[in-house]
Amino acid sequence: MHPQTRPASGTDVDTQVAVVGAGPVGALLARELALLGIDVTLLEKLPAPDGISKASTLHARTAQTLDRRGLLAAVQPGRAASRATNRAVRFHFASIFELDLSRVVDEGPVLVGSPQAYAQEVFAADAVRLGARVRRDAEVVGVDAYADHVRLRLRSGSGSGTEQTLTARWVVGADGARSTVRKASGIRFLGEGPTVAALMGEVRLLDPAGAPGGWQRTPRGWTLLWINPFGPSRVCTYDYRGPHPDRHSPATLAELRGEVERIAGQPVPMDEPVWISRFSDASLQAEYYRKGRVLLAGDAAHVHFPAGGQGVNLGLQDAVNLGWKLAAEIRGWAPEHLLDTYHSERHPVAAAVLRNVRAQVALMNPDPHTDALRELFTELMRFDEVNAYLSTMITGTGVVYPVGARDDDPQAGRMVPSLPLTTREGPTTLAGLLHRGRPVLLNLTADADADADVRAAAAPWTDRVDIVTATPHTEDPHPSALLIRPDGYAVWSARSNSRDTDTLRTALTRWFGPEKW
Repeated sequence: MHPQTRPASGTDVDTQVAVVGAGPVGALLARELALLGIDVTLLEKLPAPDGISKASTLHARTAQTLDRRGLLAAVQPGRAASRATNRAVRFHFASIFELDLSRVVDEGPVLVGSPQAYAQEVFAADAVRLGARVRRDAEVVGVDAYADHVRLRLRSGSGSGTEQTLTARWVVGADGARSTVRKASGIRFLGEGPTVAALMGEVRLLDPAGAPGGWQRTPRGWTLLWINPFGPSRVCTYDYRGPHPDRHSPATLAELRGEVERIAGQPVPMDEPVWISRFSDASLQAEYYRKGRVLLAGDAAHVHFPAGGQGVNLGLQDAVNLGWKLAAEIRGWAPEHLLDTYHSERHPVAAAVLRNVRAQVALMNPDPHTDALRELFTELMRFDEVNAYLSTMITGTGVVYPVGARDDDPQAGRMVPSLPLTTREGPTTLAGLLHRGRPVLLNLTADADADADVRAAAAPWTDRVDIVTATPHTEDPHPSALLIRPDGYAVWSARSNSRDTDTLRTALTRWFGPEKW
């Protein structure tokens, strides 16, 4: 733990962590911290949830991550989680529907339908159940950071406008692309500005049978219509002539209707808007995800065009990466620089997504001069290697972290598959062992002496690491032991029946602090 960040006992605070923004990312982070016994307050400027879901797709790596907290079925309204992976899942890159995501997914559902408005309330309710507090109608209007705490200035939109203050040891901005926390903390948002003007909304289509459904490209732009003849339909337009003259002006039904007609070349009657918003292809990323006692997650840390539904997935994985590290810092057992690995691990992942999204925006240009490039790219996507490479990008299954392990460790830095297991308590899965949000040292050897050696080596860390001996239900090759972070990624694995406990102790110290004193 950094000496300069050790909390000063003399400073009173209202909460250990204030998470600003009760969207899916902020709500999941609050849940992660509450799970680990951290005093957390979730702040949201809206007085009540608005029910708007601009995102609704969870990709494979996010589904696997939520499974490791027992949340996968809960975020799917009306049905249990499907685990079938033996069917092709057609998806797109730059609206070229040639990807088969199932080729790169070996565990769990390939895609999960989960409206963000539903998922965030699942996370928030569970955070409250675990002890978190939620304060709505509390807009953050100022951030004052000090050596051992942060003071937030709050304003109620429904009240008199009088400011209140809340002090916290740590603050996490999960308050979206226009993050007040990021701006007030002086963290620069770097990247490329907008070139595309896009609109999205939910409206009633008056002639759904005659509307141009699906993805439609014309020389004037794109229309995307997900038609629901029995209720609101999702309507989206992409205009490549330039960005919105006023990005922050309210979008209107007349504007959306006019854009659809202009691009489609036909009238598309609509009324009864539920909501309409404007967005762009700006590609921006926070220079730092941490500045002192202020951290950023989700859209507050990175924004991009919503190509492939990658944004909310990035943010949810930010939350699970950050939660246990911040909890360790607060508990006092975090090794030096552990919290800094949040930036060093997640910043490159988001940068790679921003790059693939910029490529998709370029490929989607409606100018006929792009036609030949799209045709060539379509042919390339039919090669297995190209298909797998792009599918790995979209699903997030290619994420590998540099965890400082030996070069010949095949598992280190990778998410460990959720093996079916039998422990002394009965049948379970590796995902089930991680539901508590604690690190797990999993011993899979049948050699009693090797098991005893591993347990003895790890004994000084049992206050923060669960040691589990289990029998795997698989004949596939597997390490004899694995040290797994709370987010499901391995930091060490043993060769078959190896008793090399020196490297195990090194990994325990590197990731979970010094031996119990």
